[in-house]
Amino acid sequence: MSDARPGRRPRPTRAVTVVVIGAGQAGLAMSHYLGRAGIEHVLLERGEVGNAWRHERWESLRLLTPNWQCRLPGLRYAGPDPDGFMTMPQVVDFLRDYARRLSAPVQAGTTVRSVRQADDGYRVITERSEWRCRAVVIASGAFNLPVVPPLAKALPASVDQLTARDYRHPGQLAPGGVLVVGASASGLQLADELQRAGHAVTLSVGEHVRLPRRYRGRDIQWWLDAAGIHDQRFDEVDDIGRARRLPSPQLAGGDAPATLDLNALSARGVRLVGRLVGLHETRLQFSGSLSAHCAAADLKLGRLLDTLDAWARTRGLDGCLEPPQRFPPTRLPDAPCLGLDLADGGIRTVLWATGYRPDYRWLQVPVLDRKGQLRHHGGVVDAPGLYVLGLPFLRRRKSSFIHGVDDDARELCDHLAAWLARGQRQRARARHGTILDGPSNKAEDSPIAHCHLDA
Repeated sequence: MSDARPGRRPRPTRAVTVVVIGAGQAGLAMSHYLGRAGIEHVLLERGEVGNAWRHERWESLRLLTPNWQCRLPGLRYAGPDPDGFMTMPQVVDFLRDYARRLSAPVQAGTTVRSVRQADDGYRVITERSEWRCRAVVIASGAFNLPVVPPLAKALPASVDQLTARDYRHPGQLAPGGVLVVGASASGLQLADELQRAGHAVTLSVGEHVRLPRRYRGRDIQWWLDAAGIHDQRFDEVDDIGRARRLPSPQLAGGDAPATLDLNALSARGVRLVGRLVGLHETRLQFSGSLSAHCAAADLKLGRLLDTLDAWARTRGLDGCLEPPQRFPPTRLPDAPCLGLDLADGGIRTVLWATGYRPDYRWLQVPVLDRKGQLRHHGGVVDAPGLYVLGLPFLRRRKSSFIHGVDDDARELCDHLAAWLARGQRQRARARHGTILDGPSNKAEDSPIAHCHLDA
């Protein structure tokens, strides 16, 4: 089907072996390995390198991972503050400098309009040009579109609304009370910032993951790395779907990072309520499950710390670490709040920190499930020559972190290179009269799909 329109100049067509969509940490890591393998490729970026970090985060945000953990293939943090936490401008500089070192073939300001299968690969159409390629790597991220519940449309016009992607600083908000919906990392950090800025904050809490910032004298990320938890693979988990849906842990970075949990917020005056479940006229309705969600998070935290203590003990590390400790259970309100009337003026703004989802509206290939998620096996998508990189728990529990994309990019590049080589051999044999089946894109076709890292 032609995209030509009357009076419109046809888009120029270019050929390349691989198109990578996105030039954040995932796209750049894949570019490193494609370049090392000698595979011709281009990165199509809708904005500029690190675009989401640059334009879609609030001003005070810090990474949840310490600087010593910030690394990409061939580059590690080498600054003066390894135990600090990067600001957003610092993250952007880190990615931009990495792209320059790579001489990454980034086409900035290039928005992909559609990706379609073609006779010998894919047809990638942008507003500028058309690309023909053998393979496509989707590295556009998992946090493109804020998830906002349908009841948001029914809120009174007197109540302002914004999402965590739109929020920049407390000065954006009108004076008055704020309801923050969502108690993962973003929700907790925003509730804390707004309460400190003088707003009366109510926090709606659902399922969450509670973690201390430091444990036994070490950052919690050190423990998760050293004990091999970050390296747990997708094919080692009983329910990978649930593992990929887990909320981000309640953590925050900063100049003097401390544990940020529900106890810390309630001590500062933040009111805790249950999960937002409905709206009747002007009255918001909250679930009575606050105590159950908090008890579950407390229980899982205790089990994790037991696991970490056992790991340290078996490796003889108890003598060089602080003694084990356990944290107080989450303090609950004396009386649960099951509803708030927006008509009384107590809530002036609702801030949705209810998560994100990928944006695949441009993907014209039948690889999405009924929930709009890509069908893939560790990043190998259910279509020949189509891959995805940078999603939560893609191949490992650390996949969505900056430092976690390295191993995934290396393995998927190996798979992609093997797939290209098979296709080339098959086409060569076909030219000599041998008829073969088309190349497969199943993850099990490559031995890398079943390799395991040592913990």
